[in-house]
Amino acid sequence: MNAPPSARASIAQVFRSAGIVLRPAAAVPDHRPRGRPETMRKILHIDMDCFYAAIEERENPALRGKPVGVGGSSRRGVLTTANYEARKYGCRSAMPVFKAKELCPHLILVPVRFDLYRSESARIRAIFGRFTEKIEPLSLDEAYLDVSHLRSSGAAIARELRAQIREETGLTASAGIAPNKLIAKIASDWNKPDGQHEVTRDEVAEFMAQLPVGRLWGIGPKMRGKLNAMGIHTCGDLQRLDKLELAQRFGSWGLELHDLSRGEDTREVRTESIRKSVSCEHTFPENIQTLPALEPMLLAMIEEVREDLERKHSNRLIRSLVIKMKFSDFTRTTAEKAHAELDAHLLKELLAEAWKRGQNRPVRLLGVGVRFRDPEEKQQLDLF
Repeated sequence: MNAPPSARASIAQVFRSAGIVLRPAAAVPDHRPRGRPETMRKILHIDMDCFYAAIEERENPALRGKPVGVGGSSRRGVLTTANYEARKYGCRSAMPVFKAKELCPHLILVPVRFDLYRSESARIRAIFGRFTEKIEPLSLDEAYLDVSHLRSSGAAIARELRAQIREETGLTASAGIAPNKLIAKIASDWNKPDGQHEVTRDEVAEFMAQLPVGRLWGIGPKMRGKLNAMGIHTCGDLQRLDKLELAQRFGSWGLELHDLSRGEDTREVRTESIRKSVSCEHTFPENIQTLPALEPMLLAMIEEVREDLERKHSNRLIRSLVIKMKFSDFTRTTAEKAHAELDAHLLKELLAEAWKRGQNRPVRLLGVGVRFRDPEEKQQLDLF
């Protein structure tokens, strides 16, 4: 019940006598979080469309509308990426050049220009920074953004962000919008190129139930074949198996499958906190069958790690170099050696060592990275 005017006046007098000044409610700053509560996250996954190839087409408009592959200047090399025209013929990243040329004899090959790609990536990263400080780059051409603090809808934010990228760089981006990183990444591939797809919290259950199991992270053709042989074609099929049965069939990976199939992912968008390592990983669309075919991809990934080091970790001391390899049967190995610099020659030796451990098994994932010395260790070294 509202107090009568006389009562309100006396209340004001009491507060004034106590040295408390009453101000109109409108003058009080609103510190409430913008948008939904923290439990209702809005995560964007932004993925540039054929990033390297799109930059080359922008720089040389004569390439537009023609099948273009970036990298792989020799027949023994592999493609770093291919544009959408080339993909219509079956050309893909990590594909040997000779095979790409068989599929598309008129494929135009252009050399990799990492300095240019890094420069464009920095411009796009600056656009991300207009919307949020919570940015987790995955590579030069994709990143997670946490925009939970913004009042606008995730879809509206993604549209505006993509529009700014297009206007300022001439490049297009696709976006996935979801309550977590897992679903946002899947959704970003839904309306490629130059599109976006949102999965709201209320839509997660239906979205995951109908999702083919092959769209889940970590499930390649071989694993998909095993699941299909069990009658499992969608995440909904997978959800009917309990944790015990999945663990019995697939070990610890089965427990992860249980959560993935339900769209459960509590990972935060990681920002520029102190990191113990920097790495780059690539899962190949098709398993790589030979060591020479891995080497061009290794060199490209070394450049991504180098760019990350120069841009964000130039003051950190490197402890060791690391090669990670996952094989077609999902076993993995890590080759590591103490070294104070990012050395391509040494990383090639570690690549060969990891390949030898695999006993010629096809490779489905390659990772390259460095481990840092502890900051305290750096301080002690500085004293001497």
